[in-house]
Amino acid sequence: MQPAARQEKEMKKINEHALGTSIAGVSAIVMLALGVGANVGIYRNAAQMMMQWHGFFSLTAGGIVSGMIEAAVFGYIGGWLIARFYNLSERK
Repeated sequence: MQPAARQEKEMKKINEHALGTSIAGVSAIVMLALGVGANVGIYRNAAQMMMQWHGFFSLTAGGIVSGMIEAAVFGYIGGWLIARFYNLSERK
């Protein structure tokens, strides 16, 4: 009976790398959509705010790519930390 309980406990564990990678990918896609949309004429105000908040984001092709990289890095770190703290809290 004890191995089943251990397996159930392990099922609750979140894969830190998987969550970080997923959030990084979504963040990069959102940054791409925002940059392309702003260049087309949609989301101009949101793009202006992103340029203020993110040091590398601009409406040029290089600025969009660097903004995507920045968003992916911060997304990965944030997702990894969330999963890590969750897993640490589940140990008890």
